[in-house]
Amino acid sequence: MGTTGANQQEKVALVTGAGIGIGRGVAKVLAEKGYRLALTYHSSDEDIKAVSQDISHTYGKEPLLIQSDLSVRGEAEQTIKKTVEELGRIDLLVNNAGIGNHSVLTDMEEEDIDMTIHLDYRAPILLSKYAAKEMIARDIPGSIIFITSSRGERAYPKDSIYGGMKAALMRSAQSLALEWSRHGIRVNCIAPGATVNRLDQNAEDEPLGSKIPLGRIGTPSDIGEAIAWISSDKASYITGINLRIDGGLILPGMPEDTSPEAGYGWGEVRQD
Repeated sequence: MGTTGANQQEKVALVTGAGIGIGRGVAKVLAEKGYRLALTYHSSDEDIKAVSQDISHTYGKEPLLIQSDLSVRGEAEQTIKKTVEELGRIDLLVNNAGIGNHSVLTDMEEEDIDMTIHLDYRAPILLSKYAAKEMIARDIPGSIIFITSSRGERAYPKDSIYGGMKAALMRSAQSLALEWSRHGIRVNCIAPGATVNRLDQNAEDEPLGSKIPLGRIGTPSDIGEAIAWISSDKASYITGINLRIDGGLILPGMPEDTSPEAGYGWGEVRQD
């Protein structure tokens, strides 16, 4: 049941940061949908090899593994180039790799600020640039996904850079959706809320789940299924949106009842 493009070749998806958490879940869902996969990782190869072995065993298709530090200039272009050289095409780019940096700005070193901006914003923008060029050259009406965050819509303390970069991706995606629409390329954002990241976490047992309207935090497969759908022909009339996958996490806003048992709210901005 392979997913095929217009020329009947199997579709190829590149997922960055696929060794753990959301990236791992997205890779497994896309493999189940029939995509051939290219998966990037940064340092340790233990996690990504486990993902590759699982996908190879279950679906009979070994992913292409690409070690890349996407914060380094030139790595984005090389990652797209290697994907196309090895797998022949690219139909879907999932910009998942990123770094969380939750600190007050006055405590952040300039190097940490640069790293967050480079990995969370510049890298996905450059990956998208080179992926779109390959799609256009091959007349592929592809799909580009930015993993944003509910933090791109709702302000939190200690989140000026990370949340700011996620908001920037959402705005950039709108312009890119307009620029590439004439080529049939759709650009959308998927915004996870609180999501399990480690294998020893259970979405229904995490304490934060009691503060979320749907009663649990998210799973990587929640995000993967949303990406698979919005990248499919069933969503062919959707471009330039930010789809929040958060169980209603940020809907209540600031609670009028500030007691811990009230259930909603993210804490104090300041402490006297």
